[in-house]
Amino acid sequence: MSVPEGVLARETASRRTFAIISHPDAGKTTLTERLLLYGGAIHLAGAVRAKRNQRHTTSDWMELERQRGISINTTVLQFNYDSTRINLLDTPGHEDFSEDTYRTLTAADAAVMLIDAAKGVEARTRKLFEVTRLRGLPTFTFINKLDRPGRDPLELIDEVEQVLGIRCSPMTWPIGMGDEFRGVYDRMANEVLLYDKSSAAAGRRLAPVAVGGLDDPRLHTLLSCDERVYQRLRSELELLTIAGEPLDLKRVLAGQLTPVHCGSALSGFGVEPFLKDLLRLAPAPPPRPSSSGTIAPTADFFSAFVFKLQANMDPQHRDRVAFLRVCSGHFERNMRVLHVRSGRDLRLARPLQFFGQDRVVVDEAWPGDILGVVDTSDTLRIGDTLTDGAALEFEAVPAFAPEYFGRTRIVDPLRRKALRKGLEHLAEEGVVQLYRPRERGEFDPIIGAVGALQFDVLQSRLKNEYGVDVQIDRLAYQQARWAVGPAFDPSFFAAREDSQCLIDRDGL
Repeated sequence: MSVPEGVLARETASRRTFAIISHPDAGKTTLTERLLLYGGAIHLAGAVRAKRNQRHTTSDWMELERQRGISINTTVLQFNYDSTRINLLDTPGHEDFSEDTYRTLTAADAAVMLIDAAKGVEARTRKLFEVTRLRGLPTFTFINKLDRPGRDPLELIDEVEQVLGIRCSPMTWPIGMGDEFRGVYDRMANEVLLYDKSSAAAGRRLAPVAVGGLDDPRLHTLLSCDERVYQRLRSELELLTIAGEPLDLKRVLAGQLTPVHCGSALSGFGVEPFLKDLLRLAPAPPPRPSSSGTIAPTADFFSAFVFKLQANMDPQHRDRVAFLRVCSGHFERNMRVLHVRSGRDLRLARPLQFFGQDRVVVDEAWPGDILGVVDTSDTLRIGDTLTDGAALEFEAVPAFAPEYFGRTRIVDPLRRKALRKGLEHLAEEGVVQLYRPRERGEFDPIIGAVGALQFDVLQSRLKNEYGVDVQIDRLAYQQARWAVGPAFDPSFFAAREDSQCLIDRDGL
């Protein structure tokens, strides 16, 4: 069914789809909670490690995430802010779950990079930024934890530019640091947003105070409690005016320049100005390369690709949800689409949109939106393309060679059927990679993982979701080299010569 002229373009222009990336413990999930709070999607921000009287975060919904206080899974969060529809992807920061993060970045149009003010650019931040650069994603930076002791802000900006190779354009600038933190100065609007610890703790927001510039007497009055802080702010802002990078939207969209905001995600300070500038500067859904050429989001046919699978989000029904990124056209509930890989027609009868673990059935979606499809027939795989137009395929979703291997041993042999089902589902989801030892067939399958923590996740999910207790014995190179599997492609290792690759391609 065609839509009225201009509606598709208008709906596309109102979408923003971005992922948040950072090193673990930089405050990524806390920032996500604050964005939801200011977007009106929640009324109370949760804590990553919630105490008895605190609410857990919306994005970390798995029990293991709440126990360990880390993000294990990418979480899809969709909400509105003013007239913009936001599709926010909260990605894991820990290196052991990097596969999920890399796959998610294929569905994002921009990235939010979080920097800890005390630690600067950390190892995982560097690696994740390399992926955003390869994909040409515009990147927006938020320097976090300024209300705690940290490094000099000019030093942090210089480190981002030197280590990551991207120029910075500070949009807001801190007034003091740590115990001397007084707020931020908005360089674009010439406004001062004052920080008050008691107001931040109570969740109250103070209105910004407009000033006429560095020479405005009101600025001195606002900061008269500390002359040293005022003089330092003046000298830093004057230096940025002379030597800093001006905001250039073309360079931002090309991934050559990152706008920088400062604040504290835990108290919510500086988050709302950051959100407003992010939505103003971030791109609407762009065209996507495919096997049939570049596909514009306003094309007159629907197209989407699967970037993530998630089993058992609803523990009552043991469902399997495929997450789609809508690339073009207008999606309607119950529409029939072509599953390009199999050549089969599918009817998408129960499309879902998500808010963490919560879901709602939707009647329509537009380019940039993230849809969930309940896959009852186990048809869909990561990287699959769906369309109601001519057959085409979008660029491949990345896969990675495992670096750790283990043999699974079931505690109760009567649960072997459940084990087989659980391993197959979780392998398709990308939690682990599944192989069969030649000498034992279906017994004691071998699993591979990019990170060692994936083994803990596998054990926890097998027990909680499939009722299966397993032990995982780590395998040495000599034992793992003969593993084979239907989804294993030996050519994937052809270019890998490093010692972390534990499977010998010559023995396959």
